[in-house]
Amino acid sequence: MAWHITDDIDEFLAGAGDQLRARPVENTILLTITDTLRHRGPHAFGAGTPVFGWCGDGAFLRTPPRGALLTEMPPEAAAALALSLAGTDLPAVAAPDKVAEAFAAEWRRLTGAVPRLAGRQRLYRLDTLIPPDPPAPGAGRVAEERDRALLLDWMAAFHEEIGEDPQRSAEFVDDKLSHGGLLLWEDGGRPVSIAGATRPVAGTVRVIAVYTPREHRAKGYAGAATTAVTRAALDAGATDVVLFTDLDNPTSNALYQRLGFTPVEDRRTVEFPA
Repeated sequence: MAWHITDDIDEFLAGAGDQLRARPVENTILLTITDTLRHRGPHAFGAGTPVFGWCGDGAFLRTPPRGALLTEMPPEAAAALALSLAGTDLPAVAAPDKVAEAFAAEWRRLTGAVPRLAGRQRLYRLDTLIPPDPPAPGAGRVAEERDRALLLDWMAAFHEEIGEDPQRSAEFVDDKLSHGGLLLWEDGGRPVSIAGATRPVAGTVRVIAVYTPREHRAKGYAGAATTAVTRAALDAGATDVVLFTDLDNPTSNALYQRLGFTPVEDRRTVEFPA
């Protein structure tokens, strides 16, 4: 099974774009990353040169130093991809469960690297939005430039909580401010929670960066912010609204199901320690 690998995003989208857009919910991450790279340039996620690839049954991309993101594909396609990448320094892959398992098994056979499960995620798609009842006090508003200092503090704390580099918070905040992609929930005029959204791609918007500072938790603010940002996406014409959860966090999984999100697929991140 032949894989086409390139560092040219236009070549990648010409070869794999239709395949990605045919399943915009499942392929939301690859679609939004390629959209960001086209908006902000090839180094939007770091100094490394992005790498892309596709075959008839799947696609992947990588923005170094991060690992590779894989779409759904047959096990033999995942094994063939491992062979194509075997000469590279690959720290991890993230993929649907069976794809990650097939890739990791072949990667271990080829390189000797022992795979380690680093995280499990669940993709949800909105069925029918169910606002919290009773509603949390307050109201939502789109974050503006005047909120930037607060946003930087909150996003640095959020990224640190989920194990990502807080130093990239400024780029994240500025990108989201540029398209109204952050919503603040306020109670009594005071910001208490935040939820973000990606730009729409192929009719799909992904809810991201839902964060409530510790002192404001357990008051329903996260559900309110998520509901508000989801409703805004629907009002703007999104055909699908999706989000990911950490499968090891029962609180967030229960919350999003109460709001009307239903499971689509489970994914995992597998690391290959040096």
